[in-house]
Amino acid sequence: TEPGVVLPVTAHPAFEKGAHYLGVKPVHIPVTEDFRADVEAARAAVTDNTVLVVGSAPCYPYGVVDPIPELAALAQERGIGCHVDACVGGFFLPFMRRLGNEVPPWDFSVPGVTSISADLHKYGYAARGSSTVVYRSKEIRRYQFFTYADWPGGLYGSPTMAGSRPGGAIAAAWAVLNYLGEDGYLRLARTVMDTARKLIDGINAIDGLHVIGEPDASIFSFTADAVDIYAVADAMDTRGWQLDRQQMPPKLHLVVTPAHEKIVGTFLADLEWATQSVATDGPTPGGRAAMYGMLGSLPDRGAVEKVIMDFMDRATEAKQEDPMAGLPGGTGGSVKS
Repeated sequence: TEPGVVLPVTAHPAFEKGAHYLGVKPVHIPVTEDFRADVEAARAAVTDNTVLVVGSAPCYPYGVVDPIPELAALAQERGIGCHVDACVGGFFLPFMRRLGNEVPPWDFSVPGVTSISADLHKYGYAARGSSTVVYRSKEIRRYQFFTYADWPGGLYGSPTMAGSRPGGAIAAAWAVLNYLGEDGYLRLARTVMDTARKLIDGINAIDGLHVIGEPDASIFSFTADAVDIYAVADAMDTRGWQLDRQQMPPKLHLVVTPAHEKIVGTFLADLEWATQSVATDGPTPGGRAAMYGMLGSLPDRGAVEKVIMDFMDRATEAKQEDPMAGLPGGTGGSVKS
């Protein structure tokens, strides 16, 4: 019988990737009006085949923390695991709370949470390649380990999915953690939250734009009421801003860092100009709005996945065509690697 994992539609695609490799069935549940996982839908989705319930702290698209206590209680009732994806919040939410901010419960203080993932390359301010996963008990952690005692080459033991791993990123992360310390992380968290609030308030003050939902931390999305938000992003491109375009619904996404503290005013001024420019003059010629709009709205998501697969094929060939060739706004031609 195929095991299943219950996860909200806002969960990171890494869960889909893991399910694909391991032969686990992803069972998606919707989010409620506040963009958090629907607990009743989760309850209805859990079956005897379910092995894991997932929640995010916070989810990447909207920056809201799922109702972890309710999801974990559901998992605990069924005797299965509850994983909290705190890849964004793991090194941020604890410092937010220490600064006096209200933070929804999400960690091992919540009964039923069995594992948590946290990226050091986000708000740990370290290099990529040193993400962490922690477990409630050593007994659960042992399932991650692999050992083999019958190899002629010697005794084999591996603690992670990857075998040989470079130690540079791990050493660098250790150095950053010790360099910043608790005081450094508190200082950076204060800067980030102050900056995020200014950006959220500023975006909501621009006629025709609004932040989606009520973000719990420092990542969030915003959209437009009457103009094409992707066209707004294209206009921002011309001012040197590269904004993350997201879908379902069309929106732009920000991950606020300390580097943004000094550019809030300039960014908001350019964003207001871009919104007014699109409303008055229409989309920027040669922009990417048509491509994002088309791929985001196609009902056949399998066809969209094929486009992504073909893009990766072209991008990884020794002698490749322009990966954007054939897409709306693509340039065509070939690129020598």
